Amino acid sequence: MNRDWIATASTLNKALPYLQRYAGATVVIKLGGHAMGSDAAMEEFARDVVLMRQVGVNPVIVHGGGPMINAMLDKLQITSEFKNGKRVTDAATMEVVEMVLAGVVNKRIVQAINRQGGRAIGLSGKDAHLITCTPTDPDLGFVGTPQAVNPRVLRDLAEKEYIPVIAPLGAGAQGETFNINGDTAAGAVAAALKADRLLLLTDVAGVKNAAGEVVTELSATQIRSLTEDGVIAGGMIPKTETALAAIDGGVRAAVILDGRAPNACLLELFTEHGAGSIIRSD
Repeated sequence: MNRDWIATASTLNKALPYLQRYAGATVVIKLGGHAMGSDAAMEEFARDVVLMRQVGVNPVIVHGGGPMINAMLDKLQITSEFKNGKRVTDAATMEVVEMVLAGVVNKRIVQAINRQGGRAIGLSGKDAHLITCTPTDPDLGFVGTPQAVNPRVLRDLAEKEYIPVIAPLGAGAQGETFNINGDTAAGAVAAALKADRLLLLTDVAGVKNAAGEVVTELSATQIRSLTEDGVIAGGMIPKTETALAAIDGGVRAAVILDGRAPNACLLELFTEHGAGSIIRSD
């Protein structure tokens, strides 16, 4: 008998306890980076999500789209102003952001999942009062911070075995549209759903210690200590802050993992060794 077949059967056999563990669990996945960069990576991600739904997991996808927004702004010759490294989102820029996130990017993900046999449905935070926002900083224009998330529509979709795919947009008190950081939106959605897991797909292997080694398990206290010591720095800081906020909001655990790795979500959920860095409360 072919050894590869035996190895495949053994992997499936060993996955049984984890399949049982996550049956009925809600898992929020922030999709960005490499997994959105090519058609092949998108199809692989979509297949993983459909498999998760098939074995009883309730996946909720929140996506980003920064590179696509930049490309469209350049194409339309709209110049962006930056303050302290953050884009100022005026009314003209916001129109492009909404068009790209809720249109092009969102529907690409929905179509990829549906091609694999799933039942994905695209939303933005503006739909069904899903995410309401306040301005993050008046100087940044239409950049918002989630103030409330209404999980009812997501729960209704899960009951009907739909897979929600959410563009990180929100509505203001006066009907304004706000752009939300994708990680922040995913963390807020996960907290509102009291999700079992928040998976933050990135372009790095996980949280590293002072020696440059990926740490597979961390507590909230360890994350704060590594940040104070300057070990966690740069772009990893907002991701760990999102993880901590989600855990404080009721998420069981958050995982920062490498979205470039094949089948990263399946490795994290359904294998003993997992993938990336899992962060739990103290």
